[in-house]
Amino acid sequence: MRLSRYFLPVLKETPAEAQIASHRLMLRAGMIRQASAGIYSWLPLGLKVLRRLEQIVHEEQQRAGHHPMLMPTIQSADLWQESGRYNAYGKELLRIEDRHGRDMLYGPTNEELITDIFRREVTSYKQLPLTLYHIQWKFRDEIRPRFGVMRGREFLMKDGYNFDVSKEDALHAYNRHLVSYLRTYERMGLQAIPMRADGGPIGGDYTHEFLVLAETGESEVFYDSAVTDLRLGDRAIDFDDRAQCQAIMEEFTTPYARTDETHDDAIFAEVPEERRRKARGIEVGQIFYFGTKYSDPLKALVQTAEGEQVPVHMGSHGIGVSRLVGALIEANHDENGIIWPEGVAPFGAAIVNLKQGDTDCDWVCEELYAGLNAAGVEALYDDREERAGAKFATMDLIGCPWRLTVGPRGLKEGNVELTSRRTGESEAMSPAAAIDRLRGIFAGL
Repeated sequence: MRLSRYFLPVLKETPAEAQIASHRLMLRAGMIRQASAGIYSWLPLGLKVLRRLEQIVHEEQQRAGHHPMLMPTIQSADLWQESGRYNAYGKELLRIEDRHGRDMLYGPTNEELITDIFRREVTSYKQLPLTLYHIQWKFRDEIRPRFGVMRGREFLMKDGYNFDVSKEDALHAYNRHLVSYLRTYERMGLQAIPMRADGGPIGGDYTHEFLVLAETGESEVFYDSAVTDLRLGDRAIDFDDRAQCQAIMEEFTTPYARTDETHDDAIFAEVPEERRRKARGIEVGQIFYFGTKYSDPLKALVQTAEGEQVPVHMGSHGIGVSRLVGALIEANHDENGIIWPEGVAPFGAAIVNLKQGDTDCDWVCEELYAGLNAAGVEALYDDREERAGAKFATMDLIGCPWRLTVGPRGLKEGNVELTSRRTGESEAMSPAAAIDRLRGIFAGL
């Protein structure tokens, strides 16, 4: 990617409508543009980040044994009327009538549709357990869409649904999803804390939200600071091992952590005072177990080993993929722009040519560009005829984790300058050494 040929409409001024850092920076960095209230076009840079997050979600879902599929954005109202949610959901549900007078809706979630697919195709306990998921655009007609992609009307979401023959099996699916979500967020460079939450319109007695701590979060949260020290790290996970998944679930949910909706002052008071924390959080995912709430009215039944017809036990599990872009920026930025974690950056490294047209500078930049891409580090080469300050400002704004600066002075010593966007620290080294260093940093991400 050469910046002279890339579509990157950065803004010098902050748009007046942007109230929080992620919205300001996504607009200024040329990631999104508003199409209408709460609905955005994703420009090339924003789409690259969105697709990177989507890929991580796919990889971790399939690692946990879940099967990808794709359901439509437009659903028939018949299934929602059958489940009883069509009238109960409220005005956030965008209701549509097609040319034949049939009631339709733009799906905010897919419990009814996936249950209908299941009941048509699965009849025996031998076909269970089963978890199906998809990543698809959703729509909720928010009364006051705001904060850019953090509270939009149209959003990209991963939603998955487990089907099990018993509550015990379904609770293992719940734990399995919790573990897979922890892995997903850690790979993105985020700490998302599982917090006991309210079931809302989806329902269910077992539910945890995953929240990223940030001053701009819409939720007030209360937690034991011990939970912020927990990491899965690189431990091996056997998702079929019920005891291991249960142990990890207990490890991460035993320390007090709740949203304001479920906060209990009496229980919170039992946490040592020096570890009690009150903050704001951004919800980036939620998991539910809701038993037979949908399988009963929709008659999603399977035959047991004893020949009995029973409703399946279900749960649903969501990750706000487009919302995660905003959450990542809220957690990773400074006064100059975005600071992407390596695992989700649209470009791993930026190459800045300080003297475009200089034979040596041009040649070394080309060598770096080819070498980095061959090493699996996608590079953005700023080959514009611009002053150095403007190039540095652009790279700081869009947040490439590493910058390689090539200029005549350094090349006299055979060096280029490698700079960390997060720390600002720079080191002079040969082009080959810089490529090797970045290859090591990005290996395995």
